[in-house]
Amino acid sequence: MEAYSTVRTGTRRERAAAAAGLALALVLLRLPFRHTVRAVRHTARLWPGRAACMETSLGAVLAAALLGRRLTWCLGARFAPPPVEYHAWAELPGHGPVGEYTADGWHRHTALTV
Repeated sequence: MEAYSTVRTGTRRERAAAAAGLALALVLLRLPFRHTVRAVRHTARLWPGRAACMETSLGAVLAAALLGRRLTWCLGARFAPPPVEYHAWAELPGHGPVGEYTADGWHRHTALTV
């Protein structure tokens, strides 16, 4: 059995990039939530895997939780704009969806909130 190792992994450049990413994330979390959601979506475009509504909304909720703020993670269906589709989004309690279309013209049905 191997002993626990505290050896750092990754090259110096990778560690520097990770530190810069963390610093940028902490700065973005100080901005209003709509900017945080927008930044998560923009960054998701660079990810080679799937980064759709579920991943970006969960990322925003977890980012808010790291700062001790609260966003509600919602799963349900979106009716406008057509077609009807499954959707995930983040809501600011008492203010509606964050970073989505206009709250007045956005018809949705929430099936689960976390």
